[in-house]
Amino acid sequence: MRIAKKSNDSTHHAIRNTTYETIKGERVIVGDQQRHKRLRLLIRKLNKDRKRQAQRTDILCNDIIAAQREFIKRLRTISSTANFYESIIGMTDLNNLLHTTVKLIEAENAGANVSFFLRRADSFELRMFDGGRPMAFEEQQLESCFSPELMDNICKSNKVCSLDDMFEMGLQGNLVELKGISAVTIPLGLFGSSLGFMLVCRSSDSSDKSENKLTPTEIGNISAVTLGLSAAIASCQALSHAADR
Repeated sequence: MRIAKKSNDSTHHAIRNTTYETIKGERVIVGDQQRHKRLRLLIRKLNKDRKRQAQRTDILCNDIIAAQREFIKRLRTISSTANFYESIIGMTDLNNLLHTTVKLIEAENAGANVSFFLRRADSFELRMFDGGRPMAFEEQQLESCFSPELMDNICKSNKVCSLDDMFEMGLQGNLVELKGISAVTIPLGLFGSSLGFMLVCRSSDSSDKSENKLTPTEIGNISAVTLGLSAAIASCQALSHAADR
């Protein structure tokens, strides 16, 4: 009797540990081993889905942060441009206008030097400032390397030109001395007519030129004011011509 009872208990225990599942309309017995295997597969799938979702969240967050940074840059550019226009509004003297421009650009871009090449009929007029007064032309300066042909090519390009671009257009100079200089030209023009260009440069005492290189943000902020600056230059020149008559 005891043996029969034990056997009967084992049968009931097996029945209790048996799992039934309906697969395609049929009731199928699933053992513990199969159930655990399917559970592991399910957990693995959930972990993959969780990691995939975490990656998507990271990408979305990075995109949002990048967009915020770009928005802040644009706000700074707008603010800088507004301050510039406010500073030059109402100016009628070309020297004062150019000198104010130099001060504003150099204040916003530490270590930068600004000079102007303005079109005058078939020639160009170089304007450089130091302490509020036009500077004397010196042979060792980068400006001395600009030939009439080069200046004309820069105006015709109507784009921001790097030092490499200038060499391709005919810049002649001592490569050793120019090695530590970061420079760009930024066009000045109105209604499709060139008024000349600005030369913005920054020299570096370090052997690593990249340490003091003009950045795309700096160049972009300076370029943002050229439309209003060009209009102001044209206005000053027109007033000057009218006064000379």
